[in-house]
Amino acid sequence: MDAPWRQGGRGRARGRGNTINGGPAPAPGPAATRNAAHSREDLNSVSKPGPGRGNVSYASVSKPPNALHASEGNVDSSKKKFEEIQKANQALVRKIVEDNYSSSDEDDDDEDEDSEGKQNKILDLTFTTYTNQTDGDVSELARTKQYMSEAFQSGAVTCLICIASVKRNQAVWSCCACYCIFHMPCIQQWAKDSIFLVSSLTDDDFGKKDYPWPCPKCRYDYKRSQTPARYNCYCGKVEDPPLDPWLVPHSCGQVCEREFKPSCGHKCLLLCHPGPCPPCPKMVTITCFCKKAKPIPRRCSAKEWSCQQSCGKTLLCGQHKCENHCHKGDCLPCPRVSKQKCLCGKKVSERLCASPTWQCDVVCGKTLPCGNHTCELVCHGGLCGQCPRSGNRLCPCGKTKYTLPCTEDVSTCGDSCDKVLQCGIHKCSQRCHRGPCETCRQEVERQCRCGKHTKQIPCHKPYLCETKCPKTRDCQRHQCKRKCCTGNCPPCDQQCGRTLGCRNHKCPSVCHRGSCYPCPVTVDVKCNCGKTMLTVPCGRERSTKPPRCKAVCSRPSTCHHETREKHRCHFGPCPTCRQICQKTLQKCGHLCPVPCHDEALVKQKGLTQLAGPWEQPSEPAFIQKALPCRPCQVPIPTECLGKHEISPLPCHSAGPFSCKRPCGRFLACGNHTCLKECHKVTEDNSDKEKSGPECFVCEVECSKPRPPGCPHRCNLRCHLKDCPPCVQMIRTKCHCKISNLFIECIKLTLADKKEKNILTSCKNQCPKELPCGHRCKEICHQGSCSVLCIQKVKLRCPCRRIKKEFPCNTAREGHVSLECDLHCLALKKKAVEMKEKEEKAANEEEKRKQQAELEAFENRLKGKRKKNRKKDEMEMQPSNWQKYKNYILMPVCGVVLAVFTLYLTQVNI
Repeated sequence: MDAPWRQGGRGRARGRGNTINGGPAPAPGPAATRNAAHSREDLNSVSKPGPGRGNVSYASVSKPPNALHASEGNVDSSKKKFEEIQKANQALVRKIVEDNYSSSDEDDDDEDEDSEGKQNKILDLTFTTYTNQTDGDVSELARTKQYMSEAFQSGAVTCLICIASVKRNQAVWSCCACYCIFHMPCIQQWAKDSIFLVSSLTDDDFGKKDYPWPCPKCRYDYKRSQTPARYNCYCGKVEDPPLDPWLVPHSCGQVCEREFKPSCGHKCLLLCHPGPCPPCPKMVTITCFCKKAKPIPRRCSAKEWSCQQSCGKTLLCGQHKCENHCHKGDCLPCPRVSKQKCLCGKKVSERLCASPTWQCDVVCGKTLPCGNHTCELVCHGGLCGQCPRSGNRLCPCGKTKYTLPCTEDVSTCGDSCDKVLQCGIHKCSQRCHRGPCETCRQEVERQCRCGKHTKQIPCHKPYLCETKCPKTRDCQRHQCKRKCCTGNCPPCDQQCGRTLGCRNHKCPSVCHRGSCYPCPVTVDVKCNCGKTMLTVPCGRERSTKPPRCKAVCSRPSTCHHETREKHRCHFGPCPTCRQICQKTLQKCGHLCPVPCHDEALVKQKGLTQLAGPWEQPSEPAFIQKALPCRPCQVPIPTECLGKHEISPLPCHSAGPFSCKRPCGRFLACGNHTCLKECHKVTEDNSDKEKSGPECFVCEVECSKPRPPGCPHRCNLRCHLKDCPPCVQMIRTKCHCKISNLFIECIKLTLADKKEKNILTSCKNQCPKELPCGHRCKEICHQGSCSVLCIQKVKLRCPCRRIKKEFPCNTAREGHVSLECDLHCLALKKKAVEMKEKEEKAANEEEKRKQQAELEAFENRLKGKRKKNRKKDEMEMQPSNWQKYKNYILMPVCGVVLAVFTLYLTQVNI
């Protein structure tokens, strides 16, 4: 689906001035002769197509191309008839407007002055916030003012793509680099064509790469993701900004607030505007470059300044100081020359003092710490470092680590290589080897790019089938036909060849959807006398008004005036005379003050009704005839019926009248006045403000104000005396919001604050809970409850033997604490001693069990000796080593084994 502002081709959809199917414009009605506000622009809205030279407007939605082609075939038969009737109606309307409302030289000058004054007001409003900061200085606004002036002038802003003027009601896009304005559909098509030209139709990743596209004027590169998709104002805050005649075209009227370039931390103060933002007008206090001078206030756009004193900073050489004046940035290198040694000290050369460190082209050649190799680095400073072949080195596959002298090369380990191949799926099956791994040759079942076929092929080879893509490209006219297409078909590369909107030339662009670019050929449109010429795009000469010619029309007058008003060269008959009639009226003798009406257009009555738009009227709908002078409008002072005012009435209708105001005389009740429309009143000579028998009788209810707080109304009719006191009952909630109370209105309204508090209390205990969790002890009261709770709570000592009661507020705030006494400490000490005795008895019992198990184990070992031993052999008592050697050797062996394992781990690392 195209964007909603994409223009459709002529013949597919009409502009706002025509019907959708190309039907005739509405026939001119009586309003064409009555409304003096209709000008030549109204004629253009009928005779010209809408924006885009006959295309749909920005707010309309374009139809799909297939549906448009189908609808064209259905309306071809009746289209010619509708166009003929449409041309006849347009010619008639043009003639009416030119005859009645053709402006003279003075009117044109007045219009120009009005438009120029309006433009100046809008510019002043736009610059107000900026000039307030600069005390009225507008010297730095020249460039921005030029862009805004061109935005107001008709035809001053031209789209460089379609070579057509940019109108106020068209969607536009502005370049952020050169601030040139383009039509939104034109820049979108430009971006699409530019991306297509720089991309390749055979790339597999077509449509995935973010190809740039340039601005048509300054060639500033934009990313593909930056292609405009929405119509925004200049500052980018409002989408689809409404058309406002009191704002800059395509502006939202809000403060710009774009950051200044270069960025200074401030934002633009102008209203939303075209073109670049002016320099920052803020005043900042800043010191000079060298920081020696005192800070002074300067304009933020020119805040950097030099005090012209000597810089005096120490240069990079560390020996000399900068002799230049106060300057921006780093100091220049030291200009003095001296002899400097290279890093290795083998060569000496005269060099700038600013760059004493330099390298010669001699290889170092010093013997490395290994004693077998020499340093291969070019001239350098410091130590050469260790031999690059010393230390732990890995085999080619990286699985085995070797510790070898630097004179020996690392051999292959003989294990499988197992490195991941370029395919990223399989691993190398060769033995550990030097150099790159071979290409993956495993057979895999691979699917083609379009996903329709599979095949067994080597892993490193891509698989592209021969199937051609049957999809239609983005032009919706041609098939893709690319072999093994992924579905992301490239744009169509064939030539469009469709007839352009001018109906004279064909589109030379690449095949595309939607409407074609306007025709680039230009045509000259001349005035009636041929002295003035206007150049317009091809095809627009049929809908473009001829240019205004400054030559004076010399035709004679056709009314009762001797001379005709001067006016410029024009087509068709001269405009009607606009001079004052000045004929003497017969009834009153005044002069006729209206413009001349000897040649007025009057609609004929009694014309036959046409059967349809295809029929032509047999007689003209309007005829030219002389009208009589209208009734005299000279003002005559006349007093109204109620004697409220004296107004000037037209001479032909002077007489008693009603001014439509209310009568205003006081009624008998003394509180209200008569609301009857101005009428005649029989007055009393004693009081002229008193109502008469013709006035209304007051029947309004009493509207006197009630006492403060009383919501009830007085039940009496309108009266003079005070209202009786209100005795109605008011239902209200008590302070605790539980009970409903009924109180007399007069008691509640006349009571003071203390009495109201008593009246609105239910006299029950407050149901609210305090922060400690206890219930409030007070009677129903106003406001929040007291935080001091007097409820008794129990406290215990740390050993929980002693307990006492304290007020909740005192215990919660931690003001009191219950400590253990001497008896508690004695009990605690006794419990500790009992626990120690129990632990000591448990340890002794554990030792006794271990000794018993050891003796039983030794007895079992003695029973396994040979039975033929001599009985007289003396039994030897085992030593301490023999008894406990197993218990000693086992932990020692474990420690040695752990140390050995740790050593092996460190060596392998």
